[in-house]
Amino acid sequence: MSVLEVLKYPHPVLKQVAKKIDSIDQDLKVLANNMLETMYKAPGVGLAAPQVGHSIRMVVIDTRPKDDDGNFTDEDMTELEKAVTYPLVLVNPVITKKEGTIKWEEGCLSVPGYVEEVERAAYVEVNHSTIDGEEVTLKADSLLAVCVQHEIDHLDGKVFIERLSQLKFDRIRKLIKKNGYDQPEA
Repeated sequence: MSVLEVLKYPHPVLKQVAKKIDSIDQDLKVLANNMLETMYKAPGVGLAAPQVGHSIRMVVIDTRPKDDDGNFTDEDMTELEKAVTYPLVLVNPVITKKEGTIKWEEGCLSVPGYVEEVERAAYVEVNHSTIDGEEVTLKADSLLAVCVQHEIDHLDGKVFIERLSQLKFDRIRKLIKKNGYDQPEA
């Protein structure tokens, strides 16, 4: 496995609608494993293929908390989050149901250094293929629901800062243009 370069906003690939995956082959499985390695190293809880330069509809997710020794734990997870087998690889994910609202502080590996509260659905159901080609439905709430929606946004050519008010979005864009990603709050 290898760590991939994460593209930074406003890279053009991040603005494209990603293409549907027609078949799952060994190359796709290698990409999924490399994306997981990249996500864990960053560290992050989700990563979409467009963020590593592949405009295809695949995301990897692992929202499990870690203890002080860096080991995964299920402490503070909801029952739905505990029911999931991690890490998740979602191929061609489609949200089929949304319920309620939740506000969550989000960050992004493609917009490093910036964290803002975003409102999303509190519960989602997502149809997708696994990396082994099995068609399944994921039921998610809490952080997992937020993460799934955030990553699917990437597949649709959006980054989380585009979900903010125009004022906040413009402020962050100006800071990125002025300071890059080294000094977000200068």
